[in-house]
This record gives sequence, C-alpha cells and structure tokens, in this order.
Amino acid sequence: MNAISARKWRSDRRGSPPRTLALRLQEGFSAPDWPDCDRPAFVRQWSDLACAVVSPNPFNEPWFALPGLRAFDPEGDVRIASLVKDGRLVGLLPVTASTRYHGRPLPHLAGWGHANCFCGEPLILPGFEQEFWRGLLAWADRESGFATFFHLNGIPADSPTLAALQAVCKDQGRAPAIVHREDRAVLNHGLSPEEHLAAAASKKRRKDWSRRLRRLGEEGDLRFSRHDDAEGLETWIEEFLALERTGWKGAENSALACDPRTEALFRDSLTGAAKFGRLQRIAYHLDGKPVVMLASFVAPPHAFSFKTAYDEELARFSPGVLLQLENLAMLEREDIALTDSCAAPDHPMIDHIWRDRREIVKVSIPIGGRLGRWVGTALTSFEARRLENRS
Repeated sequence: MNAISARKWRSDRRGSPPRTLALRLQEGFSAPDWPDCDRPAFVRQWSDLACAVVSPNPFNEPWFALPGLRAFDPEGDVRIASLVKDGRLVGLLPVTASTRYHGRPLPHLAGWGHANCFCGEPLILPGFEQEFWRGLLAWADRESGFATFFHLNGIPADSPTLAALQAVCKDQGRAPAIVHREDRAVLNHGLSPEEHLAAAASKKRRKDWSRRLRRLGEEGDLRFSRHDDAEGLETWIEEFLALERTGWKGAENSALACDPRTEALFRDSLTGAAKFGRLQRIAYHLDGKPVVMLASFVAPPHAFSFKTAYDEELARFSPGVLLQLENLAMLEREDIALTDSCAAPDHPMIDHIWRDRREIVKVSIPIGGRLGRWVGTALTSFEARRLENRS
C-alpha cells in the first residue's frame, strides 16, 4: 500500500481496541485490519468457511493468505472484508487501497493479492453471495475517499460469485466493467488420463514422450513420487527451492529463494496446505536428485497447480512434460471436477497437454458518491472499450 492510502486507513484505527485483545466477530459486514484477524478463533472460522464456499480459492484460505500478508504487508494496512451472520463467518476477501493503477495516478480500492496469488475470488458461503457484495460495495462507498472504483483481479468468468456481483450492480445502478480477459489452461475432468492424452496429443507426440522417459531412465535410477501429506515435506521444500534457483529464474533473480519474502511464503504455505490436507506434491528423482517437481493445492471440487521447477541440464528429456503426464492422474479423483494450471496464456509446455480453457477476468466497479461513481463509470467504461477494440 502506498503512503497516502496507508495514512488514510491508519487514521480510521483511532479509538479502536488494542490489538492485544482477541477480535470478536462483528455481526454484519466489517473490514478489520488483517493482524486483528490473525487470531485462533477467527482463523478457525476462516478455515471452516473455506471448506464450504460456493467457489473454492485456496489463495484466500488462511494457510496461504496469512503468510502472504505477513511477508508483503508487515505494517498491517490490508483489511479483511468480512460478512458475519448469526455469529458465523460467511464471506471474506482481503482488500487494500492504492493511488496507482497500472502506473497511472488513479486512486482505487481493490481485492488484495501478490505475484504468486493466482486467483482473486472471495470466499463466500452459498446463499450469501449477493449479501456479501452489497456489504462490500456499501463499505467501499463509505471508505472511497478519492477512489472511484473497486478492482478485482483473477476472477473466473464462469464463477457464481461474479454472477452475483453483476446482479447486485444491476440492482444498484452500477456499471461493472470487465477490463481484462485471458484464457487459462485447465483440465475439465470427465475423461480418463489415457482418454484425455489421446485427445490432446497425436500418436507421434505421445510416442516421443515415451521415448524421452525411457532415455531419462537410462541415465540412472529414475523414481517418481507422489505425496498428499507432510511426509518428507521439509526436505522436499529445500530441494525445490535449490532446484528452481539453479535455473533461469535464479539467473534473473526471480526464483522464490532469491527473496526472503517469497521463500517464506513458499515454506509456510506448503506447510499450512499439508496441515489442512490441501497439498499434493509430485516429482521425478534421478539417483536421488530432483529432476522436476510440482506442488499443487487441492480445494475440492477444484485443484490448482502452484509451483513447478526442473533441472535445465536435463531439458532434452522434457522433464516438465513428463511430470505433467503423471499429473493427469488428477483426472481420476472423484472429488475434483477441474484443475487450474495457474499458467500464463499460451504457455509453450502446458498448452500441449491441457486442452481445456477457462476465462479469467479483471473487473472494476464504480464506487463512492454520485460524482465518484460518475467518474468511476467513465474510467472503467473507457478501459473496457479499449479491451473490446483490441480483441
């Protein structure tokens, strides 16, 4: 959060109870500072909500969101927009304020996230979608200051939470604008791994992948592993961080281990995911050394590929592809209907195997008083028109 917005939000804390006191769930809609929500009682309700939402998002579950907040917002400027009904937490979204938007001086409020957060959808209990959005927009109107729109990033276009937001905006005379669209590779479950692969790749390509696997096996003792628990997790994390850093990400200083914040996020989120049964790890090892590794988050009925790394010295064997072929076993899970690659569009490796697509959008909603909404509508409509002209 920038200095201007931070000063404004901090001023709202005057007269609030000291943070040493346990946060009590406030009935209705509220937006406490995130450190006030990092308490066992609140986190338990947060975890319960995550297991019962209308549309899953592991990146807003406490075991992932809180490590990110500790790493990237140590001053505690982000707030946790929350809806409580009859003492039960039924809706939640981390939110923030900024005076910059894509490098431009445009004050706005937004769902909070970071570069390693691949979905921005709120956690909402079924039946409370519209009530959550009404509460959040009313709060945003009150808190807007100079902000004229509320921005949401990484929202599945087919999500029922987005449909509920659009319905609320229609009722309130707001004009939500989709300002960015992209197609992300996913696996829609229904076919077996063999059936999916036969449909996605030619017989010639499948034979080439089998040949590469045999050749890799001729290099030494090749072993595949799959873990859905915390067994050997600490060693696995160390191997992953070291493997990623030896490649191009390390050379460009973008590997997780190049920044203490992203390293802490990776360690803490995988540990938390394993604790809550949300982690799956698969890997190939050659003579005991990692060749390729993949960590995925499992939040039924969806799963999300989080991070992968491979040994670039063995790139001739296409280790990333070979591991993705093993990852197709996710299709056999009866509790999973869709697996999200979390990959950028037109990924050169993923697109060969993941043939299904899911549209991911960014949405901006006008907020504030009459003048603020008018300005917000003009800004967001202009951006939406630019998107249409580019497509």
